[in-house]
Amino acid sequence: MMPLPASPYGCAAGPPVLVTGLPRSGTSWVGRMLTASGRLVYVNEPLNPQRPPGRSPGVLDASVTHRFQYICPDDEAPWLTAFSRTVALRYGWPAELRRNHRPGDLARMAKYGTAFTLGRLLARRALLDDPFALLSAEWFAGRLGCRVVVVVRDPVSFAGSWRRLGWSVDVRELLSQPLLVRDHPYVAELESVVGGLDVIAGAAMLWRVAHQVVRTVAGRTGGILVVRYEDLCAAPLDGFRDLYAWCGLPWTDRAARRVAAACTSRRAPARSAFTWTGLSRTAFRPMDSRQALASPSLPAADATRVRALTDPAVSG
Repeated sequence: MMPLPASPYGCAAGPPVLVTGLPRSGTSWVGRMLTASGRLVYVNEPLNPQRPPGRSPGVLDASVTHRFQYICPDDEAPWLTAFSRTVALRYGWPAELRRNHRPGDLARMAKYGTAFTLGRLLARRALLDDPFALLSAEWFAGRLGCRVVVVVRDPVSFAGSWRRLGWSVDVRELLSQPLLVRDHPYVAELESVVGGLDVIAGAAMLWRVAHQVVRTVAGRTGGILVVRYEDLCAAPLDGFRDLYAWCGLPWTDRAARRVAAACTSRRAPARSAFTWTGLSRTAFRPMDSRQALASPSLPAADATRVRALTDPAVSG
């Protein structure tokens, strides 16, 4: 395999990695499995507009104004400056101290500041695990030189997970970004679910539009790889070995053992499989990944409706 070129904004060890996909598509799992290589520094959701994990200027010194922030060459100046520092693992201590002072904030600052510093000293690469970067995947690949892994989950399982957690999306977060609508006009389809109380229809339409963006940019941009969550669950060792190769990471015996241990755990995870507090605040838990494929999803009628909304051959 040919060596990967170093990113102009990364480090000599190789390009940074972005793992993205809609929330509840397995990005935290994939990100953690890649960091089992020992060659990456894990950065959790810098574009999340909530604090934590986002709004941390030490990690990303830029103002996030929308969920699923769209970044493109027309408005890239502040983002390029901020993310260039992030992927180069340069932590902004003064900026962080000016904004966040609570004990939990200081603990996060110590965690990330130390990880960034050690990462630079050990020539590690940044790994951004960020579902909210999904619509900007093309920019991350083209301008930051990231190896972008987009994780796609089956739309029925995705919608079922959102309903179980009581999640919904305010699609105005996407529709209010003129550059996104200009570059991807089909985003306007989300008008049909503005203000709607139908969680299933909202999740299905978000899946449809987001993955139309993914198909468009992956077809014209190098450095973007789309992987199916279900394929990784069915054969995690084979799938992650291939992902390691694509990201330019060594698939060592140690990495294989760590992935196997994390993907074949018989311990039942918490119902929501989420940590909303603490320093990590990620969805990843050790699991038997093959059992995840058999988890309950949606009743048949709702599943049929999701298929109709997300299948281009059916819905137009």
